[in-house]
Amino acid sequence: MIVGVSGRRATRFDLSPAEVAAMLGDEPAYRARQVWSGIHAGREPEEMAELPAALREKVATGLPAGLHLVQESTSDGGDTDKWLWRLSDGAAVETVLMRYPDRATVCVSTQAGCAMACSFCATGQAGFTRHLTTGEIVEQVVRARRSALPRRLSNVVFMGMGEPLANYGPTWAAVERLHHDLGLSARHLTVSTVGLVPGIRRLTAEALPVNLAVSLHAANDGLRDELVPINRRWPLAELLAACREYVDAKGRRLSFEWALIDGVNDRPSDAAELADIALPLAAHVNLIPLNPTPGYLVRGPSAAKVRAFRDRLRGFGVNATVRRNKGTDIDAACGQLAARAAEAGASQPVVLSRPPARRR
Repeated sequence: MIVGVSGRRATRFDLSPAEVAAMLGDEPAYRARQVWSGIHAGREPEEMAELPAALREKVATGLPAGLHLVQESTSDGGDTDKWLWRLSDGAAVETVLMRYPDRATVCVSTQAGCAMACSFCATGQAGFTRHLTTGEIVEQVVRARRSALPRRLSNVVFMGMGEPLANYGPTWAAVERLHHDLGLSARHLTVSTVGLVPGIRRLTAEALPVNLAVSLHAANDGLRDELVPINRRWPLAELLAACREYVDAKGRRLSFEWALIDGVNDRPSDAAELADIALPLAAHVNLIPLNPTPGYLVRGPSAAKVRAFRDRLRGFGVNATVRRNKGTDIDAACGQLAARAAEAGASQPVVLSRPPARRR
């Protein structure tokens, strides 16, 4: 048994190629390569027909899965899946797969819970449990890629539960694994942050030019202090300076995520302040009508108000789009499914289905 640095048993995606080879013992080197390729293709040990039966059993015992299904929810006519996983120590995390006509995107978690305490976020309301390992992050992508078939999994966004840059080492190691072993281009990998300036500067120094998304939500320090408490540690001037350094170093488009909250950050003055920040950085703005959460009862604006806010930004010259609010009926906002399952005491696999959405 291989034990990770946390003291927990290492799962199949936590191991390096050398550790997989060591687990296999005296098997020839090509067997380790077969196992490594097989698990990263999302195959279970019993499906690896190229291995002798005894070796398949050894792999199943020595390389346990890190994610165990608790709930699976499906919405949008089968285009959106959300999984609630139980980790080896009982912690819970979520993954969301979004299917489009010719591709798919997966949104992965990097922590169980979150310490950032953003007032409107279900994960932040639940508090922090622990960091995920590299293997637990990678396994979410591998499972989603298999589920997406025959569509191509084209994009991975680190926007699920947790703050990726607060778990920097495992998160970046996962980025490298997705790039090197799963063949995903850096241009299709997006790391999100609520504004951890030291983490953004570390990203700036890395070799892979991934996309950076900043969960902004307010364009003045007073309001942002309320919505995103980490702003009190790194206020907007410091955050935007770090964003400028990243854009200049990487040449990648910066995105600002903006959860639209009715009567809070959807006013004309908010649009003007956001434009003043976005335009100098040539930042793209993703507008996300708020998914309501039990701990924050304010809702997103009406569709008409969302369009008006978008159009106001575009009038200023900002590249702004409204993200389709996929999966609202299956608690697809970060942390909602985990919170509901915890309240219900869910511990067994459950499939929750909704009627197919009407296609337009």
